[in-house]
Amino acid sequence: MTSRVLFVSPAMNASLREARFDDGAPLDDRGLTAARAAAGSLSAPAASAIVVSDSPRCRGTAEALGLGPVTAPRELTGMDMGRWRGRTLHEVSAGEPEAVARWLTDPDCAPPGGESVAAFCARVARWLDTAPTGDGRIVAVVEPEVVRAAAVHATGAPPAALWRIDVAPLTVTEFSGRSGRWNVRLGHALDTP
Repeated sequence: MTSRVLFVSPAMNASLREARFDDGAPLDDRGLTAARAAAGSLSAPAASAIVVSDSPRCRGTAEALGLGPVTAPRELTGMDMGRWRGRTLHEVSAGEPEAVARWLTDPDCAPPGGESVAAFCARVARWLDTAPTGDGRIVAVVEPEVVRAAAVHATGAPPAALWRIDVAPLTVTEFSGRSGRWNVRLGHALDTP
């Protein structure tokens, strides 16, 4: 049976605007307004399941879209940035240039106390390949890096390709297929009036 998974990236917040590793900030007023304007754009066909990453911006986006507060499994949470959480790449690079350089070039290298790109991509791939969709589709509101990791897996790209994929706020990236064979329709904007 063909599975269909729609990954929705969250609306903007101050952390995304500042290129800050997730710090748990909720949507700001502009992001909330944009998400509310897109409410109802995922209504047809109906979702058989809705999952929402456990970050405030994903929960806020899902709520504004009218999708409900269903929490996603651990496999669909954002990348664990360890002690870099809440800091910008510039800040981290100034204080730990060698660690950042290794992390950006070696997918098996993790931020201090965090998760490597390879491990992160593997957990997202595990979920994608085992996600039950039944007769419908899954709608998942997740962090942008989760969408990128799913695209890496679906296309068979190496984990280092994660850095070469951009995911815009309030876009849908569709995956259809089954374990081992996925087709990807890259991020299209949610419809707004």
